[in-house]
Amino acid sequence: MSALFLMQQLSPHFTLAECTQSQIARIKGIDNTPDEFAIENMRRVCCRILEPVRENYGVPIDVSSMFRSPELNKAIHGSKKSQHMYGCAVDFKVRNVPNLELAIWIRDNLIFDQLILEAPTFDPFHGWVHCSLVSGQNRMQTLTMIEGVYEQGLRKFI
Repeated sequence: MSALFLMQQLSPHFTLAECTQSQIARIKGIDNTPDEFAIENMRRVCCRILEPVRENYGVPIDVSSMFRSPELNKAIHGSKKSQHMYGCAVDFKVRNVPNLELAIWIRDNLIFDQLILEAPTFDPFHGWVHCSLVSGQNRMQTLTMIEGVYEQGLRKFI
């Protein structure tokens, strides 16, 4: 990807570069370039999920994974149906905000397709939040994933 292409703003606070970055892709030489369809989906996620979260908390957001090419998704053993491959999903954290608190705020304030509190432990900052948004009907599905097992709803690790 060219530097100019990567500098493209998806929304006021998020660039294409940060939403396509992947250490695994760099190490394995995997091309993680999204097509225009995925870029439009990424813009939607940035504008309707990430920007409202950033505005609410007033601090930067750490995006750990957004777009994943099919080859990258396979390399990290992602779901074969992963919405990341279409630019519709993002995994992230908000600095100094417990992940359960973040997930509850999203659940109560935003429209989304799927919201997953991933890998919570006794440490409220462990793990991350996965949130997806599609252009059609969104399911508003909430899940918690603990040790690889998905449960309905958002819950604290106990």
